[in-house]
Parts: sequence; C-alpha cells; structure tokens
Amino acid sequence: MSICIILLLCLVSLTASAVGWADGDTRDLIVDNRVHTVTVAPPDDPYFPPVMVLDSDQRLEVKFDVLDYDVEYLRYSVYHCDALWRPTATLVESEWVDGFNYGDIDEWEQNEATFTSFYTYRFMLPNDDFKITRSGNYVVVVYEQDDPGHVLLQRRFSVCENIVNVVCEVTTSTDVDYNDEHQQLSYDITYRPGVVSDAYNDLTSVITQNNRDASAVVVKSPTMVAPGKVTYEHRSELIFSATNEYRRFEIVNSHGMNMGVERWQYFEPFYHVTLNRDEPRRYTQYLYDKTQMGHFTIRNAEYSWDEADCASDYVWTHFTLDTGGPVTGGNVILDGELTRGLPASSRVMHYDASTGCYEVQLLLKQGAYNYQYAFVPDGTTVPRYDLIDGNKYQTTNEYLVKVYYRPSGERYDRFVGFGIIHSGI
Repeated sequence: MSICIILLLCLVSLTASAVGWADGDTRDLIVDNRVHTVTVAPPDDPYFPPVMVLDSDQRLEVKFDVLDYDVEYLRYSVYHCDALWRPTATLVESEWVDGFNYGDIDEWEQNEATFTSFYTYRFMLPNDDFKITRSGNYVVVVYEQDDPGHVLLQRRFSVCENIVNVVCEVTTSTDVDYNDEHQQLSYDITYRPGVVSDAYNDLTSVITQNNRDASAVVVKSPTMVAPGKVTYEHRSELIFSATNEYRRFEIVNSHGMNMGVERWQYFEPFYHVTLNRDEPRRYTQYLYDKTQMGHFTIRNAEYSWDEADCASDYVWTHFTLDTGGPVTGGNVILDGELTRGLPASSRVMHYDASTGCYEVQLLLKQGAYNYQYAFVPDGTTVPRYDLIDGNKYQTTNEYLVKVYYRPSGERYDRFVGFGIIHSGI
C-alpha cells in the first residue's frame, strides 16, 4: 500500500510539472481568470523584490485571491530555472527540494462585507514542510489538488547564496548624455579568495529596472578583474532610459474622496470607478511624485490594515489616456504590478475614435496603485516608456543586479549575490 501511495504522489508531482512547461514558458502568468491580486514578497517588506537568502530565516509570502463562492483545495510546486529563466534540464526535482515537490495551501480567509465573493490564500516559502536546497531562480506553480492539470497561476522568485557582495552606483552623467534622458549603472562584485575561480567566464549578471523582466539586461564580461573584485562600468548595456515617475491613484473609500478618481458608481454586482483622464507627459516638465516602484498596496479606508485583505472589495477600474489621435505601429498598454501576469489582451488599451482616447478597464481590489502607460512596437514584446511619458533623468528607478556563478563542470546557475540601488534618491 505504501508503495502505491508513493507512486501516486510522484505522478501528481510529475503531472503538475508538465503543465505550462512543455513550451518552456516560465513567465509570471495568471492562467485562471478568477485569480486576482497576486503578490510574492517578504511579509514585512511588500515592495522588496521576490528574493530570499538560502538557509536563512527569510521567507517569501505568496498571496492571491480566487473570486468564487466556495473554497478551493490547492497545491503548489516549485521548479528550478537558469539565470535566463529557462527550465534547468540538468537537475531533477529531488536536487532542489527536500522531499516531495508539492505543498498544500491550507491557509485562507473568506471575504467580509463585500459585494464580491472571494477567498484570500497565502503560504510561505520555504516552510516546515517544504525546504528548498539550492540557490537559483524558481517558478512556483499553483494548481488544484484533485486536478493538477488545472493551473491557476505561476510566479517567479529567487533564492540567493549571498556569498558575494554587490555594490552599485547609478548616475545621470552617462556616456551618451548629461542630465538628459538616461541613467547609467556601474557595480563591483567582491568576494573572499577561492569563492570565484574564473571571473571572466563563470559570472553572469542580470539587471532589471523596476522589476521589468521583459527588458532585463544580461552582462557576461567584466570591465576589470582584480583579486577578490570584479568591476563593471562604462558599458553600453548598463545605460538605461530614465523613463518617468509612475502615475498613481487610490480606490480606498467608496463613500469619500479618492486620489485620481473622477467618480464611483455601483452596477450590480460590482463597483465601477472612472479615473481622471490622463495625458502624455513626454513634453511636460518633470514632476516628482512619491512612488511605490510600480507596486500596489491593498487598503480600505473604512477598515484596519489587518482587515484589509478580506474587507476590501473588487472594483472595475476604468483608465483613459487622451492621445488626441491613434498611435500607429504598435499597441498602447497599461503597465505596472497591477497587470503582472495578465494575458496580453487584458493590458492592451483600445482606441475610441469618437473621443480620441485609449481606454482599458481592470478588475482591481481596493487599494493604492502605481501604473504607467507604455508602447509596444509591432514585432516585439518589449515595452517602450519614452514614447508616451518621455525620459526624465531625475526619475526614481529601482535597479536590481543579480549575480550568477556557473564554473566549469557545474550543472546549474548558482545565484550567489545581488545588489539594489535607487536613482534620484
């Protein structure tokens, strides 16, 4: 009997791993349209990147809502990836997880006093029953217990050995302009003797601006190598468009004033909020506005912070961008954590010829949000932020430098260190 149970559990794990991986797609995805408000972050620092240190007391909280009247019985599994988020084919699951590669999600709360019926689910990585044993990039996949083929979502996170130090610097005095449209990054990697054997060939850095994976930069060759120190500076790939500050709005109070909101309405079964009409900022003067680096915060003005997850309602939120005419050669999209993992069709704005505006609506939970408009040219998937809102050198951006180490003979990319720096602060 015990052998049969073990075989069944292995089959469940293998079935889950097959879903969403046949084509190597490891992006953040919301597969089930009932899933909303997905976050992966340290529980005490919700704006921190989804990174934790191996064999430490650090944890990441995975949290999401499922809009339904009944509770779901869900499981999760995690899968190892290389530095470029490709599935690691040279490792088997038992090499990155201690035990079986699945865990049951047994913590949830039901909504309270909201028009929308939903459950909020959460779990920690790692936990007492689920140990991650190797560093690297991971994708966590959430699926139904009784139907592993029914995946609800998948989300990226990383586990770091933290055996090298990464010290970053960002400046607006770049190799292409001075205090104009760009920001230039440089960084040093330092380590104890013997930690890195061949810094010229074995290190890979991946840099993101504001956690935008689609425009991540990969750096292989250092500028200079000295004993215990590797330097990367004056490199063209480390020059970034400065972009512009995130826009923001709040939908925290259905009975009062809210930042950036024109009006609230209720059409059964949902609230509808129309935001103030936006205009392009490409040719306007830079204006600082306190930012959440593209993130959102769930909040309800009528309830405490502890009650916000279950007492905040869902609201159809209507965005309008007045371009005065159609923008040709690609699509205008809505961008930020509020659209992370959504199908492309949900992010694309639609042009209304009668108003000369682009429009899109999203079902969002009450809270405070950051967002941006971007343009995706035909034939590419990488958004451009300058065509609508311009590049302002003063912009506050978050740069994350992740360093991977793969010496000769190693079978996977070890994530050995990271550094974070903010421009304009």
